Amino acid sequence: MQLQPLICVRDVEASSRWYQRLLGLQSGHGGAEYERLVLHGRLILQLHRWEVEHQHGRLGDPNLKPYGNGVLLWFELDDFDAAVVRAEELKAEIFKPRHRSENAHWECWLRDPEGYTIVLASPHGSAG
Repeated sequence: MQLQPLICVRDVEASSRWYQRLLGLQSGHGGAEYERLVLHGRLILQLHRWEVEHQHGRLGDPNLKPYGNGVLLWFELDDFDAAVVRAEELKAEIFKPRHRSENAHWECWLRDPEGYTIVLASPHGSAG
């Protein structure tokens, strides 16, 4: 089994560029309505434009905020420290700076350009 998260965004192409820069992902689809972001050919995140219905109808209501209330997109990264630097370069809103979690790894909590909560984490146990 593999989780395939999808989030709705206002600007798929801008969000795609942001996630590619932050996480080192590649475009697996491209376009203004839908994107598949991949790493080494494996799907990591899907982006979908709010207004586009495709065959399934609207996926959410862009007027209900905060987006993803209660849902965090958690990314465990081998290059955690570099990802934190990239988040700073992107001027991401970091609301829990780099800290050691109770699970003995490093975390940094931030918001993406749409307001979704993103957690960058080092591998479990890597903080000693």
